[in-house]
Amino acid sequence: MSRANEPMNALPLPQPPESPRSRRSQKSSRRARPQHDRILAAEALVKLGVNVVISSAAIAALVQLIPSSVNQQAKLKEIQAEVQTADTRVARLKTDFNRYFDPHQATAIVQEQTNRADPNQRLVVLGDSEPPAQVTQAPPAQNP
Repeated sequence: MSRANEPMNALPLPQPPESPRSRRSQKSSRRARPQHDRILAAEALVKLGVNVVISSAAIAALVQLIPSSVNQQAKLKEIQAEVQTADTRVARLKTDFNRYFDPHQATAIVQEQTNRADPNQRLVVLGDSEPPAQVTQAPPAQNP
């Protein structure tokens, strides 16, 4: 029977018992087995060597990347500090801007910057409660 005519669900046919030829082929395969083992060992060594090369390349790349990463972290902290300073300054400038353009505070700002008083206000000067002591002038020195 050919395999093409066999149904798909058919069980495989039993194999005939081993013939003396197959014993001879086992002997010859025993002789080839050490060569097969050497091939497998060589293949394993090649795989191991390739993995060692790839691993060493990865380690070398990491060794180069770590210092640059530390450098970038330091720069990032420095930039974050500058941003914080700039944010503080921007917040102060915004409040000043809002104050300068507030029409209700315009007269107070003009008085601060020009030292002029509003004509409707009286100038109050705080001073000592005692009158200033009189200063006597010394007579002019005579030239000999």
